[in-house]
Amino acid sequence: MTLRDLIERKRDGGHITAEEWRDFTRDLAAGALADYQVSALLMAIYFRGLDDDETVALMEGMLHSGRTLDLRHLTVGRVDKHSTGGVGDKVSLILAPLVAACGVAVPMMSGRGLGHTGGTLDKLESIPGFDTRLTLERAAAQVERLGCALIGQTGEIAPADKRLYAMRDATGTVEAIPLIAASIMSKKLAESLTGLVLDVKTGAGAFLPELDDSLRLAATMIGLGARHDCPVVALLTNMDSPLGEACGNANEVEESIATLKNGGPTDLRELTLRLGAEMLVLGRAAPSAAVARGLLEGALASGAALERFREIVAAQGGDPRVCDAPAAVLPQPPVREPWTAPRDGVVLRIEPRTVGRGITAMGGGRSTMEERIDPSVGFRITTRPGDRVKRGEVLATIEARDAASAAAGRAALDAAITIGDSAPPPIPLVSHRVSASGVELLG
Repeated sequence: MTLRDLIERKRDGGHITAEEWRDFTRDLAAGALADYQVSALLMAIYFRGLDDDETVALMEGMLHSGRTLDLRHLTVGRVDKHSTGGVGDKVSLILAPLVAACGVAVPMMSGRGLGHTGGTLDKLESIPGFDTRLTLERAAAQVERLGCALIGQTGEIAPADKRLYAMRDATGTVEAIPLIAASIMSKKLAESLTGLVLDVKTGAGAFLPELDDSLRLAATMIGLGARHDCPVVALLTNMDSPLGEACGNANEVEESIATLKNGGPTDLRELTLRLGAEMLVLGRAAPSAAVARGLLEGALASGAALERFREIVAAQGGDPRVCDAPAAVLPQPPVREPWTAPRDGVVLRIEPRTVGRGITAMGGGRSTMEERIDPSVGFRITTRPGDRVKRGEVLATIEARDAASAAAGRAALDAAITIGDSAPPPIPLVSHRVSASGVELLG
């Protein structure tokens, strides 16, 4: 059977067998397939979808296309977290050392920016010297010693997914639910986890803006985890506006460190604690979410979480002084310009996709996976939907590398921030909790 046969069958709504998916992922990992044919299959999947058996077979094929991070000898729970992607979402930088400081091993494998969203690896690599390209052996040793490693997907782990991940962005097929679920779970199950927490974004800035799609994605990944005895819990969280204030790379690291110092924006801190509580319960380090939250708050207040982050930075070759004086260590933008309210009124919207695309236009994101980024550029947006503002009031700061970059950033904020006359209805930060037991509507 040729790849052309699979393309035609899926184009016409047919079924691809488990054996055919195994062959496909094997050949994909080996570099034996033409990019244009893989792109055609991705587009066919985007329009025709995959049934449950196909999604499982694709995930299994990608999972077994490489090696795994074997941590089964550890006596503590092994729990990771994954976000489906947002703007200003730097939760992983805070959450991983925080949860590790509370006694759960966190082998956190993250990705780079995809589409309009930022990437954890890009943010971490704005710390001078920080190495996210650890071998599996080095990552395992670090998790054993420090309880955490912050790594990228190496060529050893799910190499078929690594190729497919890059091509999904280039072909406009990122939003296909079976592809998202299979990609995420092939990497996460390669970490020999005892639990996984998902931050499934919903709203205007999410890859899947509609609530029903977000719930379907969560249910799909929970089912894939159950097949590998890995309990999965998903929180559906708001991405109708950027998370926190900093949007970029280096500035998000700075905001993460402020949060590890027991400060930071309220929404960022709250979401980190909600996700962390789920991780501690899954990792059997706390009997309930309430007890878990107390442990997390204690680790922030005592400095234990910040100290764990410092140890991780040093272990991965970064400059640990970033924990004490981030502005002196991280790349800084040559140009800073204020963005002011054009009129009196109430902030109605801060459109996250427009903000994310603005960062890319300024040089802080990628149009292709090969592009280099400028980690110093971005925005600090200090207003929120519902805020009453005055004409001329500073609502954001544009952090740019030159005048042209600043002009691109200003155009993005002009389009992203809408001011009107009456306050919009409030949107909960966390709307649903989804597990194998079902869907729980939260306040």
